[in-house]
Amino acid sequence: MAATHNEYRGYLRNTAHMEAGQHRFHPVQSSEPTYRPLLFGTLAVMGLLQVASSVAILLHLTGYLQEVDLSAAPQRPIEEVQTEPVLNALRDTRKNRRCKTPKESLPSAHLPIRRPQEYSKNVPQAITIDWEEKHGYHHRMGYQKGKLMVLESGFYYVYAKTCFRYYRIPEDSSQPEIPSVDISNTQLIQYVFHESIKWNSKAVILMKTGSTMRWNDTSYNMYCAQQGRGVRLDEGDALFVNVSNAWMLDLEGEGTYFGAIKLGN
Repeated sequence: MAATHNEYRGYLRNTAHMEAGQHRFHPVQSSEPTYRPLLFGTLAVMGLLQVASSVAILLHLTGYLQEVDLSAAPQRPIEEVQTEPVLNALRDTRKNRRCKTPKESLPSAHLPIRRPQEYSKNVPQAITIDWEEKHGYHHRMGYQKGKLMVLESGFYYVYAKTCFRYYRIPEDSSQPEIPSVDISNTQLIQYVFHESIKWNSKAVILMKTGSTMRWNDTSYNMYCAQQGRGVRLDEGDALFVNVSNAWMLDLEGEGTYFGAIKLGN
């Protein structure tokens, strides 16, 4: 009975030592945190590779990347094969951006009034104006006796401007006095005529403008008439300007001029 009691006490003591001994062992750390950075790094690298391959495919489909077959040109340097598309693109750009030569520019003309010239005050009808070739220009258009000649068919913009002025010089001036005329009811009309080769060069009025002026014969008076429009012209046609009371024309090229420019076919 005493032995049994001692064994029981020994059993309890051993059990307590075993439970206390379990706390002496350090818990084994899990290896899961060690693999987590490696897993994230692998996924990031795979993502970057996927994006790079997608971009490369997109560039290839849009033509930015071209496949070069080196076997087809074994004797040509690699640098030459790779740079040829770029050089071709530069050549095309220069070709497209080159400036037009004068021969390629559109037909046009701009002529100021010719000076000196005098018109009679006793001529009531409209008179054709003469223009100055020396101080103007006509490119791929002709000029003959006040008329612009069309050398190339097409759609043109035609314009004209005429200025009229009148004043009397004071009697005490050293310059000769302008004879007095009746300007109380003066018609200043500008006509632009078109001679069509299809109509046997018959002249028809293309544009008309003007006004009836009541001027003071003792002071400076001025009036300008300007007009323009687009019109279809054929090779061989002609254009000219007529004005009434041409003796009042302002002989300054900045105020009285005539011209045309081709806009297209």
